[in-house]
Amino acid sequence: MATQKSYSLPSIMTSDSSLPWLLPLITMLVVFAIIPFFYNIYLSFHEFVPLKRALIFVGWDNWIKLFTDGVFWGSLKVSLFYTFVCLAIQLVLGMGIALLIDSDDPGFGVIRSVLTLTLVIPPAIAGMIFLIMEDANYGLIPWALKSIGLIGQEDTILADPSLALWGVMIVDIWQWTPFMVLILVAGLRSLPSEPFESAMIDGAKPFQIFRRLTLPMLHKVIAVAVLIRGIDLWRMVDYVFVLTSGGPGTATYTLSLYSWQRFTFVQWGYGATISLFSLIVILIVGNAFIHFAKVKW
Repeated sequence: MATQKSYSLPSIMTSDSSLPWLLPLITMLVVFAIIPFFYNIYLSFHEFVPLKRALIFVGWDNWIKLFTDGVFWGSLKVSLFYTFVCLAIQLVLGMGIALLIDSDDPGFGVIRSVLTLTLVIPPAIAGMIFLIMEDANYGLIPWALKSIGLIGQEDTILADPSLALWGVMIVDIWQWTPFMVLILVAGLRSLPSEPFESAMIDGAKPFQIFRRLTLPMLHKVIAVAVLIRGIDLWRMVDYVFVLTSGGPGTATYTLSLYSWQRFTFVQWGYGATISLFSLIVILIVGNAFIHFAKVKW
């Protein structure tokens, strides 16, 4: 009688250690994050010379140029303004809308579903939609603003240095406020009902309940939403590229767009330096925010 062979799983699949299962993730992290990061550092101390078709070591020249470059400082101001203003507006609108639609009544589920529609539109397409809507001749937004007297009859949103950045930010606010809404609604619906019922029995007013119960209990959810959106806003390039390409002049230049343009103009070393500075800023600010907001990952 023939004996049957017994088969056993490889020891790597039966090990109690999690390391074997993390190897694919670690490999992807090294290939797509660690190596490009260190190559970016390498590039920041070199510059490509087209005539020689080679990278030439330039030492700290790119970093010295960075801190003496007026366009860089202008793009830094634009990025800071864009990030903080959009973040504040999206957070306030998101919280307000979330409080309004946090209900199990008929129809509110449909409203929450409809809100997700803006999130599936590619940013470049959203930019093209608003490029038409903000057109000086037949755009809906300029017509509405002129009708209520917020801008002059001769003003053009995307061609005016004082209005162009707002014209870009309105696209971001329109598309990504629903993201804030969905996260905050999820947070609101996870809160226990007992403290709110006790507060209402004690005669607390809605604003008091919001300030003393809702906000403190929701602060970690808010912190995570702010962190995610803040990082995304800081690296934004899509809307600016589609709507203004950084113009008029450099009125809507962001750090990401400026870095990308340096790469396209074959200033690889300087482009890498700008991108590294941007990364350093977001790492410092992000980690400080995580520490002070007590966000646990």
